[in-house]
Amino acid sequence: MARIRKGAGKVAPQFLEDDPSTGYLPGRRWPIVRYGLVTLLASAILVFAIEWIVRGDFSGTVDFFLQPFKPGWTTIIVFALVLIGLDAVLGRSHQSLMIVAPLTLALAFVGHQKSHYLGDPLYPTDFLYSRQIMALMPLLVRERPLTAVAIAIAIVAGLSLLVYGWRLWRRKVPILSRKGRLARLTLTVPLLAFFVSIMDYATFSWTRDRLQIIPIMWDQKENYASNGFALAFALNVPMAHVSAPAGYSDKAIAAIARPDVTASVPDEKPDIIVVMSESFWDPTKLPGVTITPDPIPNVRALRSGYMFSPEFGGMTANIEFEALTGFSNAFLPAGSIPYQQYVRTPTPSLATFLKSEGYRARAIHPGTNWFWNRGAVYADFGFNDFRSEETLPPMQKRGPLASDAAMTDEIIREADASEDPVFLFAVSLQNHGPYEPYRYYNPSHKVAAPISSWARESLLSYAEGSADADRGLERLVEWAKKRQRPTVIAFFGDHLPPLGPVYVETGFLKDNVAPRKEPSPEAALEHHQTPLIIWSNRTGPAEEMGAVSPAFLPYHILTTAGITHPYYTGFLGALRERYRVVDRNLLLSPAGEATPDWARQKKIDPAINDFRLIQYDMMFGKRSAAPDFFPETVDKVVAHTS
Repeated sequence: MARIRKGAGKVAPQFLEDDPSTGYLPGRRWPIVRYGLVTLLASAILVFAIEWIVRGDFSGTVDFFLQPFKPGWTTIIVFALVLIGLDAVLGRSHQSLMIVAPLTLALAFVGHQKSHYLGDPLYPTDFLYSRQIMALMPLLVRERPLTAVAIAIAIVAGLSLLVYGWRLWRRKVPILSRKGRLARLTLTVPLLAFFVSIMDYATFSWTRDRLQIIPIMWDQKENYASNGFALAFALNVPMAHVSAPAGYSDKAIAAIARPDVTASVPDEKPDIIVVMSESFWDPTKLPGVTITPDPIPNVRALRSGYMFSPEFGGMTANIEFEALTGFSNAFLPAGSIPYQQYVRTPTPSLATFLKSEGYRARAIHPGTNWFWNRGAVYADFGFNDFRSEETLPPMQKRGPLASDAAMTDEIIREADASEDPVFLFAVSLQNHGPYEPYRYYNPSHKVAAPISSWARESLLSYAEGSADADRGLERLVEWAKKRQRPTVIAFFGDHLPPLGPVYVETGFLKDNVAPRKEPSPEAALEHHQTPLIIWSNRTGPAEEMGAVSPAFLPYHILTTAGITHPYYTGFLGALRERYRVVDRNLLLSPAGEATPDWARQKKIDPAINDFRLIQYDMMFGKRSAAPDFFPETVDKVVAHTS
């Protein structure tokens, strides 16, 4: 009987349910199980909402989660662990949702917008140029003022609601006990640390493989579609580090064939003027579109070939990087921006070489100095100076931005004022998107096309800007014809314009942007090539060269100028005999033979491998190639202090 009375008097454990400090009110049963289930449900709803926003497709989102043991379910578990761990830090149950939900949903919205307008998903490195995005906000507001107002109201209302909910939660929900917080951290910290350790795409992970998280870094659109927004975003975090190519060593660099070419310039050094015209393209290529008069007659008459852009609708800095260095984005992580991430010490460029030969290397851009980090990058590239909005005289505007005519005036003035030969690299601004209807009050062209009024007027705005760029080229050529000093002019567009709905309505594209991985080489050429002019006042336009990667522009420019260099005309010249396009997804020979998906093949052309080894060595490695390929850079490597 004594034992019965003792057992009857024993109180069953209640999982601290009567302790208000655990965050659960008295009387509720199984608080730990309840807390876990509620957190898991909240995580599932949040992850589903994120995927729905990013994909913009409810049925596609459902399909993503219907397959068991796919990354979607792993994401839910990871989010639940994050919520539990953050609850422990904040000290109250489920308060972490007030931080995690708004932040991740906002990122999902931004990711959807970027994918919609630029064709690329959101990368961690995009935050390196958030300031650029804010600088473009006035243009976006001009295009869609009502949308901008609605977004502003939504942001203010959302923040107000969040502050109110935060304060209410702090008053209504009890503080977690010290034991409860410690238990949560003991569970989540090791598991999250392990998860982080398996997310380096460059190393194999048995666990990641079993979870069917497959890094598809060569096709980021598929990477995000297969792994989901959160996991694909996490997989891209390590892209800030560029791993050495297989086989990289001093011995491998020494084994690369040295070209029988030395650095030389003519006795009468020609001025070299390179104009990268913002979004310049031939809009008459749009199906069913007639533009009168011809917006680009001078470019059409002088065209030497095409520049094959590695980008579409944006990312100007990546084209600029190739054109100035002779290196390729194909060897860098997908989605990376060298100007933002990798150019941190003096890096060989056309400016470095030409300055060593007595040139005055100057850059001009009528935008801000910090945009795309150009101020620091141009210094590392060896330019003597960079004139931007901060240091240029007030420039006349055409529409909302500095005009191409004003930039052309500045180019001519600087070249004529210099006693030394000049290498002048200019990046225009006038024809930057978005192309809102009625951008110019005095259009001189007409657009006829079976498309909506908004799309037609937007296309007219773009055509007007293209015509202004064409007239700028005409002025440069006419000016150079009258000069006694030899002058070489290169002119090209950095990428196709972000015309969005215009492409869809005319049938040029199925979506607002071209896919990263094109179905055929012909489609890649159609969607990525812009007009290229390389012209000399001594010899006229360079011969037809087809479509070439911007990495080959230094070769063609220097060859036209009668200048030689071990890398720019020697190594790149030899490589140009084998390929004219070196892109992440495509190699194209001079005869037009295509090698798609070359980077995934077991055997890569040794010439391409040498190209990659030299680039890695000069950007990230020991610079063993410098004495033979970039002699002008030897003993001149000093990190900038900006």
